[in-house]
Amino acid sequence: MLTFSFWQRWLLVVSFIIIVFGVAMALLNGTAVFDLLFNNQISPVFWGAETIPDVGIRFQQWIYGVLGATVAGWGVFLAFIAHYPFKAREKWAWNCVLIGLLLWYLIDTPISLYFGVVFNAVFNTLLLVLAIPPLVFTRKHFARVLPT
Repeated sequence: MLTFSFWQRWLLVVSFIIIVFGVAMALLNGTAVFDLLFNNQISPVFWGAETIPDVGIRFQQWIYGVLGATVAGWGVFLAFIAHYPFKAREKWAWNCVLIGLLLWYLIDTPISLYFGVVFNAVFNTLLLVLAIPPLVFTRKHFARVLPT
């Protein structure tokens, strides 16, 4: 059986993946690498085979920049929660991570599907699949009420 520490570190690693992805989204969104990995999946949904006008490209770069910064910040919050209160088995930390993940997933994924951005819905699902196991396998460690 895998230990609580294993799952706590797993959650911490997922947090670092989220941070790196957010920073990359913010800083590399105007590069060929970002086009290959991200824009080539999303742009055709909205632009088809048409060339995106310069104003559209600038908007994409801005929106990915601020979204990437938000994602990176979310990853930092998750990392701190995973490293300190989650590791200390504070029940609120487990609840916070679960509710935050579910709220994000249940809003972001249906919106992505509504607009036909299946790539993002699949990416969201992959991230959720990475983040949920630590919560499932550590739940019993948070069942007891800790004194305040």
